[in-house]
Amino acid sequence: MENHAHAATHDMANHAGHGHEHHHEHPKLSFIEKYVFSMDHKMISKQFLFTAMFMALAAAIMSTLFRLQLAWPGESFHVMHYFLGDRWAKGGILDPNMYLGLVTIHGTIMVFFLLTGGLSGTFANLLIPLQVGARDMASPMLNMLSYWFFLIASIIMMISLCVETGPASAGWTIYPPLSALPQAIPGSGAGMTLWLSSISLFVVSSLLGGLNYIVTVLNLRTKGMKMTRMPLTIWALLITAVLGVLSFPVLFGAAILLIFDRSFGTSFYLSDIYIGGQALSQTGGSPVLFEHLFWFLGHPEVYIVIMPAFGIISEVMSINARKPIFGYRAMIGSMLAIAFLAFIVWGHHMFVSGMNPFLGSVFVFTTLLIAIPSAIKAFNYITTLWKGNIIFNPQMLFVIGAVSTFISGGLTGIILADSALDVAVHGTYFVVAHFHIVMGLSAVLAMFGGVYHWFPKMFGRFMNKKLGYWHFWMTFICAYGVFLPMHFIGLAGVPRRYFNNDLYPAFDKLQHLNVIISVFAIIGVLSQFIFFINFFYSIFKGPKSEQNPWNANTLEWTTPIVPEHGNWPGALPEVHRWAYDYSKPGKDVDFIPQTVPMEEGEMDEGEHM
Repeated sequence: MENHAHAATHDMANHAGHGHEHHHEHPKLSFIEKYVFSMDHKMISKQFLFTAMFMALAAAIMSTLFRLQLAWPGESFHVMHYFLGDRWAKGGILDPNMYLGLVTIHGTIMVFFLLTGGLSGTFANLLIPLQVGARDMASPMLNMLSYWFFLIASIIMMISLCVETGPASAGWTIYPPLSALPQAIPGSGAGMTLWLSSISLFVVSSLLGGLNYIVTVLNLRTKGMKMTRMPLTIWALLITAVLGVLSFPVLFGAAILLIFDRSFGTSFYLSDIYIGGQALSQTGGSPVLFEHLFWFLGHPEVYIVIMPAFGIISEVMSINARKPIFGYRAMIGSMLAIAFLAFIVWGHHMFVSGMNPFLGSVFVFTTLLIAIPSAIKAFNYITTLWKGNIIFNPQMLFVIGAVSTFISGGLTGIILADSALDVAVHGTYFVVAHFHIVMGLSAVLAMFGGVYHWFPKMFGRFMNKKLGYWHFWMTFICAYGVFLPMHFIGLAGVPRRYFNNDLYPAFDKLQHLNVIISVFAIIGVLSQFIFFINFFYSIFKGPKSEQNPWNANTLEWTTPIVPEHGNWPGALPEVHRWAYDYSKPGKDVDFIPQTVPMEEGEMDEGEHM
């Protein structure tokens, strides 16, 4: 009976799919309907990618400007004046208030607009319907709104750089009371208000997208696509969406309360504050409350960033090692464990906030515990590579590089997880180095790998391989050139976010390391133009792709080269096996797509591994 019901449902879905497809065949969409207010998940994916690339470029330019200041404090640079004008770089010398603003907006863009919106928005939109066998997202309208909220949030964040008093300047974590008092510093005025408005809209975008992703994965899988047959990319994006839906509302609440403190005289975060010798009227609040709310999002946010990267790494690595991913079920279990533990480790960001030492010890334990599922993933990636028939194309290099940085960055996390050791390096460049390598760099490298891998599906063409190799090696070498020396200046006590360290003669001997870091940072930023040139040239002039260029098993490669809205021209595909049947013993070919029926006696590895 159940089978008949399932078959009937499937037929209805196919019929609905054909109707949907028929609807799009005859009335041709206008330019605005197809490219601007599009409801096609693949076009929305490209919109997220293009917007994130622009924001990343802006953030990279900001990092170049403040690294020039840190390497050569007080020096005049024409490029500084070119970008910032007389108001913030008179004579080519960076203003200290704008320095704080550049650091704040750089961090905000990279964490939220590139690594969260850009990574999940691009790959969840592109892959979820294609890899689960759906015509589109559960709600194409909400999907379109998700992008438009993201775009408006991005525009407001960029506008905040142009206000007269400067952008938000309290760091990307915007701790009060600095961010709660408009009169505290110039960047706490209109720039801070725009920052809060932008982030509030960004949270709306993330929630609309996340709910859509969850419903699509749970309800719109094609016939035969059991949960144990889903590619790890889909598992990763599903878990990411759940993390976002549970944690982003907390940031939204924290931002709303901060707006109340700034504009309506409340004191959620303020108490006993003196400015210019005058006591403010607010009493009874606590800035530590904001820290709890912010980091309750902020630590799941680390995994919202890295989880899609795990999915991309799993997919690209298995395809290019020509081997099944090692420990499929262990990989799923480790991602679920990481997602659970992500919600009970936020206090490790607050060891120096006056936290009760017993409570601190609980957070030490849970933070060290999260290393276990993370290590499972790392070992499984290494084992997947072991004795594989590895194809070293650009995307494979990028995902191997991402595993490398995740391991090396994770090792320094053990130091920061220990409350006694954390006190010594908290607020120094050691922390900057750690989270840039383990979260930022790993996710960026995986994102590049994903772009190189799915570029043929997005645009029907290949990116240039030689330029891809140049891009990888320059990015990888420069990244370690930037963040490895940062550990040493951090251990020596050099504080983060300082405009310069001239007042501390003890740090004079370390200035040459700041120069080395800045030189690598500038070369690293310039090397990204290799990617931009390769990307935009290849969209129009790259070699044309065939339908399944990588000999992959997943469903997106069973569609036409560049699918129309609706994805499959006929009936939806039916799935018979898991996504990782590569180099299966006894088979003549080294890959077996998910749509190929099982032979008698053949084992479905997804059910057992």
